[in-house]
Amino acid sequence: MDRREFFALSAMAGAGALLLPGFIGRKHNKAPLYLKDFSHAYASDPRKAAIDWFNDARYGLFIHYGLYSILGRHEWVMYNEKIHVADYAKLKDEFKADKFDADFITDLALESGMKYINLTTRHHDSFCLWDTRYSDFKSTNSPAKRDLVAELSEQCNKKGLAFFLYYSHGRDWRHPHAPNNDQYGGAARPEYATPEPFYKYGSEHKLNLYVEFMKNQISELLENYGPIAGIWLDGIGTPLTGDIAAFECQDLYNTIHSKQPQVLVSYKQGLLGTEDFLAPERKYDKGNKPQKPLEICDHLQKKGWGYTKTEDGNHKTADDVIKMLKTAGSYPANLLLNTGPLPSGQMHPEDVVALRAAGKRIRTEGWESILRG
Repeated sequence: MDRREFFALSAMAGAGALLLPGFIGRKHNKAPLYLKDFSHAYASDPRKAAIDWFNDARYGLFIHYGLYSILGRHEWVMYNEKIHVADYAKLKDEFKADKFDADFITDLALESGMKYINLTTRHHDSFCLWDTRYSDFKSTNSPAKRDLVAELSEQCNKKGLAFFLYYSHGRDWRHPHAPNNDQYGGAARPEYATPEPFYKYGSEHKLNLYVEFMKNQISELLENYGPIAGIWLDGIGTPLTGDIAAFECQDLYNTIHSKQPQVLVSYKQGLLGTEDFLAPERKYDKGNKPQKPLEICDHLQKKGWGYTKTEDGNHKTADDVIKMLKTAGSYPANLLLNTGPLPSGQMHPEDVVALRAAGKRIRTEGWESILRG
């Protein structure tokens, strides 16, 4: 039995049995491999040790992969083209991920000089890349029959890479009780010409059910996959346009920290101010000195995060990567650099070339020379 067959069978057996069977409920007295250089600090304060590690990490790989990759028209294709829920859901039957190779991805990250990987476990379209018990809209219920979170977690933890989980929090274009356009903006829902029958409206709409759903899913990720380095929340524009308190974010943060004490939490540029680090897109106002550790996320396509076919032949080069690293270092901040895999899950060849070449420069010139030059 090869590695992919193993994960396919494991996914059908349930996420709880996938990996690290001794992790759930264990005492956190031993630092995860990615924190091995901070083990002394970890023994007394796991979260402080993780923050110290994050401040030194400098560079990570962001991966936007999901059903939208099949269409190759940006990860916002469902919203931009006003594709109804039932029509978009048909893409699940085309999701094979036959060339998604966690072993290759993690080796590429290490060769590129990266210290961590962040995977879109669930984007705004609500398709889940793990074997969640709270939704049937998931990769293990597709032709792929694979738990991609499990596969990448296993390889990251084997090789000493930190593993972060992107999770679309404030914005969901599928869940019946997710924030709707009547109460929230921030691209909460596509602007359909006719009502979407999948959604609940008026008195039938219960945001608290969606809040509970999100808490359950994030708890599930922390209980069944680990160790996890961070939960990276997205969709901040939606709660900012309505009742932030209704999302119970501080309770969620407390739950996250209780599940795994080293886990860091971000919510883009900061929703409550109690996040562990800030993670704005592409830039940060240097006149506004950050009060938290900072990470800048950017992409290797000239435009967009998820695979966009029209960008083929127009991806950024190794020189561009070095420039982005210098920009991030000037804040100072980590650079979380995104790649959008092809529909098959294969890393985009242009990105592989750029990342490897930039990684070679980092190894030969050294970080200080790269950031100072």
